[in-house]
Amino acid sequence: MFVLGINGAGGRMGKTLVQACVEDKQMQLGAAFEAPSAGVLGRDAGEVSGMGKTGIIIHQDLEAHHPEFETLIDFTIPACTMRSLDVCREHGKSMVIGTTGLDDRQKERLLEASQNISIVFAPNMSVGVNLCLKLLQVTADTLGEDYDIEIVEAHHRHKVDAPSGTALRMGEVVAERLGWKLADCAVFGRQGHTGERDGKTIGFETIRAGDIVGEHTVMFCGAGERVEVTHRASSRMNFAKGALRAAAWVADQGPGLFDMQDVLGI
Repeated sequence: MFVLGINGAGGRMGKTLVQACVEDKQMQLGAAFEAPSAGVLGRDAGEVSGMGKTGIIIHQDLEAHHPEFETLIDFTIPACTMRSLDVCREHGKSMVIGTTGLDDRQKERLLEASQNISIVFAPNMSVGVNLCLKLLQVTADTLGEDYDIEIVEAHHRHKVDAPSGTALRMGEVVAERLGWKLADCAVFGRQGHTGERDGKTIGFETIRAGDIVGEHTVMFCGAGERVEVTHRASSRMNFAKGALRAAAWVADQGPGLFDMQDVLGI
């Protein structure tokens, strides 16, 4: 039995994580956390997620309740994730982090903390998305630099970062296989007289609308043909189940920084 803490339990993803945890026979919900602004402090996490009473009350103070979980799943915002990281590092708790929008310094802090605790950090916990990352490696290796590469992603209107962490990771994977650096070759949107397309670039287009859970398409466009690798999510439950899979895996690991490719063995 794996005892989990869930940070961000009042948000869309947090509620889905609570649902998945309650339904999973290998998992036990030990603690739940949220910021005061969510308006759910003091409430039962199960009732907030629509699963009925669990006896697990949503708290704000991670430090005060760290004995109640072994592994923390954190889908929040970067500043909150960094505070959680400090607590987990101090008390030897493993982490599964799905927070997007971390800057370079925050990612360095994850690497530093991984000297003491085990961390799975991935912008997308979906098994299908991580399979797509593997397919992108194969596609980039096969097609090489002769194909123009464009990435289109779409999410719900409430998502605050753009492009999505998943889209950026897809771009990184392709760029790495081509021997490029994404920071040097990424083009984020186009407007006006842009001139002819530079062949050694990766374009990104972002859509924010309605309740779209998440859609990503990477296009490899050549002369006379186009190859597309696409993933469409219709429910957040696939992300939650991937996160639980990561939590079960990371609990058996020593200190280190891992991603979903490690979890899935691909």
